Amino acid sequence: MLSSIFVRFKTGLSYTAILSALIMSGCTLTGQQEQPLTPAAKAEMEMKQFQKVIDDAQGLASLDVIRAYIGLETLITDPQLHQKNIDDTWLTLTKLTPEQRRSVVIKADENTLQGWLDLLNTYEYNKDDADKLSIAVREWQTRYPRNPAALTLPASLLRLSQPSVSASSQIALLLPLTGQAKVFGEAIRQGFLDAQSGLPQPQAMPEPQAPKNDDSLNSILEELGIKNTETPTTDTAKETTENTQATQDQEKESSTFSGDTTLRLDPVAQNSRQVIVYDTNSQSIDVLLKKVQQDGANLIVGPLLKPEVMKTIELQSGLPVLALNELDSVPSATTVCFFSLSPEDETRNAAQHLRQQQKSTPLIIVPDNKFGQRMAQTFADEWQRTGGGTVLQQTFSSVESLKASINRGVGIRMTGTPVLPTANAPLPLETQSIPSAGGAIDSVYIIATSDELTLIKPMIDMAISTKKRPPIYVSSRSNQGGTGPDFRMEMDGIQFSDIPLMTGANLPLMQKASSKFANDYSLMRLYAMGIDAWSLANNYNDLTKGTLRFNGISGSLRVEDNCTVYRQLPWMQFKQGKIEPVAQ
Repeated sequence: MLSSIFVRFKTGLSYTAILSALIMSGCTLTGQQEQPLTPAAKAEMEMKQFQKVIDDAQGLASLDVIRAYIGLETLITDPQLHQKNIDDTWLTLTKLTPEQRRSVVIKADENTLQGWLDLLNTYEYNKDDADKLSIAVREWQTRYPRNPAALTLPASLLRLSQPSVSASSQIALLLPLTGQAKVFGEAIRQGFLDAQSGLPQPQAMPEPQAPKNDDSLNSILEELGIKNTETPTTDTAKETTENTQATQDQEKESSTFSGDTTLRLDPVAQNSRQVIVYDTNSQSIDVLLKKVQQDGANLIVGPLLKPEVMKTIELQSGLPVLALNELDSVPSATTVCFFSLSPEDETRNAAQHLRQQQKSTPLIIVPDNKFGQRMAQTFADEWQRTGGGTVLQQTFSSVESLKASINRGVGIRMTGTPVLPTANAPLPLETQSIPSAGGAIDSVYIIATSDELTLIKPMIDMAISTKKRPPIYVSSRSNQGGTGPDFRMEMDGIQFSDIPLMTGANLPLMQKASSKFANDYSLMRLYAMGIDAWSLANNYNDLTKGTLRFNGISGSLRVEDNCTVYRQLPWMQFKQGKIEPVAQ
């Protein structure tokens, strides 16, 4: 009897052990078993595990985080996300402290990690000499041909490891010098070459005037980031007559422009570097790039139009490039740097300026088109990035519609629709309108031409008393030639931003530009861009390192991500018929 009980007891223990094992292994007693994970599901689970390690670190560098990035890299299939992983891995590596580097213990199967750490050492030993770094990185790629960074270098290291551009390097200037964009390419070319030969120095000079407006080439100028508001003159006799009239107008208006004596401009280099100019409308970009290399150029400045900039990136000529336009989406793994008269820069600068003036509830008024939508979004994103709240917007269509509204007695109230964050879809129109209560709107930023502004401002005055009207700020689009004293008096108190050339920081240069381009403000701005392109070309090594800070003719320049030059503009104010700088 006892033996029977003992047998049953032992059998029960065995069943219990088996049951526990089955439960721990995820099995059931019903005969059903979980299906094994598919490769895609397994990869997704591993990616979440690696990402959790990265997220939990909250930006702090450690060997565990680097291992997580290395694990993620093998699972990412999207090219852009893959490049971001490479860039993030490199950024984390550079954040390691000397103590962390010395205490690293690498396992026998961690060849990828070993390669990354050797790349970091290669960079640290050679970072002060671009030429040595370039050679050392190529040697590292030979030692670790299968390392992810050998196949796709981190974007920041890719730029830094390019051979330096010497002070005697030959420059290839790629611009459209025939066809519809000829007038714009020519303005940049003249600014570039005038800067090389020397510019007039600042002294008291009068304000220039400009002829009537012409929107014949708006589409190209829109792409370049400026509004075509004046007529490019091609007839020599007519241009001479207009220049003579402009000089007389300048003498009459000599007291209009006070000039900004507080705005500092950095000196522009003068040297004998050879510059060869190529017409991008004469041949395709791929043919031109081959010719540039055959001619011995060491640096390319240009091209100007976006499709040609994109093609230049795709062709990967191996030469340093300073493109004269920006792309909506810049490939991170490129050695091309970007410089343009970006309207986004000006709009970001406006948001910063209003924040500095302690404004909290802005209303932005923009054209009812894609450009206006883009500028409203740029303003709102920058406003919220710097700690601001919701930005309200209103739109307008044509000058004719503005006139019709005035004739009907319709003004512009201090109300608007919220500009949603970039990632969110717009709300339905009927739920968007949020009228301000109790004078909540404390500033108005307007992106409009002078013709549009002369209608928008009185429409604001119609809806709100002058005493209660918030301060008005406008973009450089409103600073156009030929507006005259009546316009300045009507806009009294309004602040506007523009490039230093147009603010009187160097009045002799402004007079020279106005004479050269028949007072066409749009071409004068491109002329200033050409001058600064020359300065950037002469400081290209600092540009690629991200250390460049330069007070140029087109703005205060600095380098941001993807070797893109950001321009900050000075602010001016209409005051009693004159134009004066705003104290910063």
